[in-house]
Amino acid sequence: MVWALRFHGVGNAAAVELGSAMATIERDGAPWLTIDCGGEGLTACLAHYGEPPRALFLTHTHFDHIAGFERLFVATYFDAQRRGRVRLYVPAALVPHLHQRVGDYPNVLAEGGANFWDAFQLIPVGRAFWHDGVRLETFPVRHHWPDTAFGLRLQGSLVWTGDTRPIPEMLAAVANDRELVAHDCALHGNPSHSGIDDLEREYPPGLLARCVLYHYASSGDGAALRARGYRVAQPGEAIALAEPTAPRAEPL
Repeated sequence: MVWALRFHGVGNAAAVELGSAMATIERDGAPWLTIDCGGEGLTACLAHYGEPPRALFLTHTHFDHIAGFERLFVATYFDAQRRGRVRLYVPAALVPHLHQRVGDYPNVLAEGGANFWDAFQLIPVGRAFWHDGVRLETFPVRHHWPDTAFGLRLQGSLVWTGDTRPIPEMLAAVANDRELVAHDCALHGNPSHSGIDDLEREYPPGLLARCVLYHYASSGDGAALRARGYRVAQPGEAIALAEPTAPRAEPL
């Protein structure tokens, strides 16, 4: 199998021209698992694949990562082949926040008769979950407040940090199998996000060499990060991934 990570957007919440940070893990050229559902990111995802995601993992509930859910509801609910079958893997701690922000709008259809979650198969997850016979792992990151943001690991292939400050102790445990590390990184950090100086201070050179940086503020900042010798993701870019070493389930 051929695995890849396709970036639908790489910018922070204010960098509309770069698209909201969102990506899809592809297998043999087809979408396999999408990460987050931002507004601009969903637009790019739909344009590339010609259809909505069939499975998503959610990192956290800031609106630049969930603003596409209303459109995704409409695209899914009114499609009899998709309604109730789009899988949403959501860390259990995030389920109340997600419901408050996108699921609890009264009378989601003017005609009545529908609940927001009717469109999806909501699957609360813990430290690991199975998708399409492959085991993936989740881990907490440092973004705003404890237990409100999580990363994703496909062992041997990919670690996606989501929005975070540096997490050296966590990556020592979840990025120890030569994974590509897609890491939140701007030219300048702040209390919720990593800057390149933070990563250079906290991470060893071998880990930095495996990083591809996203969630930056502008094209100019992306160019400045590249000038410092780092790999920086661009909207629409697909990056080859190694074959996962994650456990696989026997087909039923």
